[in-house]
Order: sequence, then structure tokens, then C-alpha cells
Amino acid sequence: MQQISSEKSILKFMVIDDHESVLSGTVEILRKNYSSAEFNIATNASYAFEQIISYQPDLLVMDLSIPEKLEMTARVDTGIQLLKILMENYCHLNIVVQSAHVRTLVRIRPYIDNHKGGFTVADKSLSTQEMLTRIDWALQGLTHTKDIKGIYSGLDVKSEWLKVLNLAFEEGLQDKAIAKNMCISERMVRHYWSKLQDALNIYPEEGKNIRIQTEMKARNEGLID
Repeated sequence: MQQISSEKSILKFMVIDDHESVLSGTVEILRKNYSSAEFNIATNASYAFEQIISYQPDLLVMDLSIPEKLEMTARVDTGIQLLKILMENYCHLNIVVQSAHVRTLVRIRPYIDNHKGGFTVADKSLSTQEMLTRIDWALQGLTHTKDIKGIYSGLDVKSEWLKVLNLAFEEGLQDKAIAKNMCISERMVRHYWSKLQDALNIYPEEGKNIRIQTEMKARNEGLID
């Protein structure tokens, strides 16, 4: 299946929610902050999947409690299954889960860990500004899952992430050289950085270098000497 590309001059957003007031409110907020973007909407999983195949969005904002088809009952499992299918088939799609049921995402943690696009979580109780921050992070290809209670038990760091840390901060290699050393793409290196930073609870802050923050936190946690 063809992968979704984010290398476009005009951003394309897809918003999924079965509550029309929430759906229109989310689109309105996004239009104000991304005035040149295009938008497509869906209220059920079946139609949403069809539209994603044809529309090829750069960013998906979705609720988890949605019906499979029109006139059917909204269920969290429906949203979880749609999300799992999308991450399997569109691994570079940037995703924001905007839902009151974010804790249920722990069921598909392996898919989130392996997803190469941005993946952030915005509980519906968040302020507009906080939600927009999660949108921005997802568009940058970052991962943010700290709102999902229990998704990490202690500090969970994969061996590939540790190798990136060592090559960067012990051997002084840049991403291009790290990719060559590990026989992977630079995109995959950036993916590992994002997952590692999420595990360390490090996210972009104005005036701070995220790589320096990562190095400091990794040394404090004993991941590198």
C-alpha cells in the first residue's frame, strides 16, 4: 500500500469524530492556526478508512470512540482497530489521538512503538493551546505518549535507541553517519530519537536544544557514561 508523504506545500488534515459539535470545533481551531491547510472529515471508521486511502492526509486527528458505520454504536474498540490498521499500512502518517479514552492505547503499545510518523495524545480535557502543541509535535514527527497511564513501566529503552545514543554522544557521530553505521535510513535514526526522547520525557522547549537535553537526561539515567 502506498505510504503517505508529508513533503507537500499544502498540509492536508483528516479529522475523525462522531460528535458533530466536537468535529466542527476541532476543524475550526485548526483552520485558524493552519489557514492554508486542506481538511477532510469523517464520523465513522469505515468511511474514514476509505477517505484516508484516497485523500492521503499529512495529519490525522481522531477520537477513539467512533462507530464502525453510520447508525452503529460508537465503541472504543472500533477506534483502536482502525488506528492499528492505519499504523500497519501507513507507517509515516502523523497521528494525534484526541480522546477521553487515551488510556486504552496501552492495548496497542507495540504498534505505537514501531510507528515511524509523529504520534501524540491529546486528552479532550486539554486546553486549546495544549492541543495545538500536540498537533505541532505530531507534524514534526515526534512521539508523545505520557498521557497514557501504564504505557511505560519504568524506563523502557530499546537496544536500537541505546546504540544511537552511544554513536551520537560517545563517538560523536551525526545522524547521517549513525545511519551508515547502523545500516538504516536517516529517517529511521530520527524515529529512534523521537521514541527515545518520549521514553525520557523530553519534548521541544523554546530556547533549549533537545539533543543536549537528551544527552543530559540519558547520562542521569545511566544510559551512557
